[in-house]
Amino acid sequence: MSIGQLFQPTNLKRTFFFVILDIVISVATIYLAFLLRFNFDIPERFISGMFKMMVFFIPIKIVIFFLFKIYFIAWRFFGLAEYRRIITAHLLAYLIFSLIYQLFENYFIPFPRSAIIIDLFLSLFFIGLIRISKRIYLERGWNLYQKKMLIVGANDTTVHIVKSALRGEIIYHPMAIVSGDKHAIGTYFSNLKVYDKEVLNEVVEQLGIEAVVITDKLGQKALDQLFTTLNALDIHDIKIAQIFQDNKPQLSDISIEDLLARKPKDLDQEGIARFIRDKVVMITGAGGSIGSELARQVNHFGAKTIILVDNCEFNLYAITEELSSAHHIPVMQDVKDRVLLEKSFARYRPEIVIHAAAYKHVPLCEANIEEAINNNIFGTKNVIDLSIAYGVHKVVLISTDKAVRPTNVMGTTKRVCELYAHAVSSHRTEIAAVRFGNVLGSSGSVIPKFKSQIAKGEDITVTHPEVTRYFMLIPEACQLVLQAASIAKGGELFILDMGEPIKIVDLAQKMIELSGRDDIGIRFTGLRPGEKLYEELLISPSDLKTEYRSIMVTQNPSVDYDQLLSQIDQLKQKNQDQLSILKAIVPEFTHQP
Repeated sequence: MSIGQLFQPTNLKRTFFFVILDIVISVATIYLAFLLRFNFDIPERFISGMFKMMVFFIPIKIVIFFLFKIYFIAWRFFGLAEYRRIITAHLLAYLIFSLIYQLFENYFIPFPRSAIIIDLFLSLFFIGLIRISKRIYLERGWNLYQKKMLIVGANDTTVHIVKSALRGEIIYHPMAIVSGDKHAIGTYFSNLKVYDKEVLNEVVEQLGIEAVVITDKLGQKALDQLFTTLNALDIHDIKIAQIFQDNKPQLSDISIEDLLARKPKDLDQEGIARFIRDKVVMITGAGGSIGSELARQVNHFGAKTIILVDNCEFNLYAITEELSSAHHIPVMQDVKDRVLLEKSFARYRPEIVIHAAAYKHVPLCEANIEEAINNNIFGTKNVIDLSIAYGVHKVVLISTDKAVRPTNVMGTTKRVCELYAHAVSSHRTEIAAVRFGNVLGSSGSVIPKFKSQIAKGEDITVTHPEVTRYFMLIPEACQLVLQAASIAKGGELFILDMGEPIKIVDLAQKMIELSGRDDIGIRFTGLRPGEKLYEELLISPSDLKTEYRSIMVTQNPSVDYDQLLSQIDQLKQKNQDQLSILKAIVPEFTHQP
């Protein structure tokens, strides 16, 4: 065995080391207790009692320490909780010895009983000191290599972050805490002073802060303001802390989604659950960004069976594997194929249909007008017609802000779908459409594109300096879709509150700041075919509020169903000017090729 292997720490070696150490300390503290009891001149007649205490009491203490698992604590992780365990073990050990002394007092006489109390305090001090010593030594060394950290928030998560830092589990050394809680300001967390959040700038400058960990649960606006402030202070290492079941913190970078997310305050999860629970739900486009999240939400809210319809094998496989439940059925079909789709309706008899299948990318739809019409209009018509024919209770059509005064083929096809959903004679089937803007992180959206460009070190390409868009997180958008569907009576066009529109150039700049790179710029490429400078969510200012602030409803204007059906049929005919027919159906359509 080499010298290195001999001194390599193991559990057995650590236990042996501490047992021997505790025996030595216990001998020393008993001797010191007797010295203190007799002013450092122990009478000879008490020497025998001192040795008897060592012989009988030290084994009891060691056994109690084993029972309390004192010897299984790693030296570097020794803390307050472990010291409390040592105190409890000591009290029990000294109580047992005191009882033994009372039962066999004649054996120990002469024996100064006060020596027991003195030894208790000496043992607690020295045994605790030895165990905390390495922790103190290591922390001094860690401080040299850890970044100076400021914690935003004074809460339970903060305590775990501080402990984790002191144990060397994260690369940060806590210097101070800032909080907006007036009751916490001026107090201390693990010897860290809590400052008012209003003096954040001064704290950062005075303490030389290099990194910030956020433990407060901040809303989107507050988080955005904090990020802007820290970025101006030249702090780019900013983390958000989360605590999981093992009480170990996980630090994650602030994402653009965190800065843009708007969490609806009136989400009625009970209402959604009542709507979905024990129902057979069919989701078309179930493998897409929206469809897959709808599948997760429907599964979460207790659907009896989920029929997952998608024509992409990989996407369908991915969401099927993720759900890993016997309550979902993958159906690899195209909504354009009415014959196959009808077989699924006849076989599974869905009670709720959520239609999310669509071609959504504006430039691709401009380059493939016929396919966009076939998929978006005729695919939707198939879903609606079959839902009515098979007595589906409720149909929810996922629409888009691009359907408002559309300037492109994609938006126009979605507007046609809204009109058809409103005009068709639905009998017992309640049909509603839900319109919202861009969702963060969906496939092909600007955020994944910008992330890819940043990763490659390329300049971010933005079409126009004034272009704006609405944004919402996918899970929140999908929950609001289900919430809107739960209150639908048929014929409504629901509009989700997407907040204020965001300039894409500001979004790009924010993502560059988040990356911490200074070698990336923004390049303007010009508007693409069919692209608007800004999107609209409302058709009329007279749109009505629902019982939920995050959801508004508008009534579509009356449409002659027979005329609409005739116009839609014309789109099937060859040698027809499809753009002119779309213009006839949607007069507000102003094509911008």
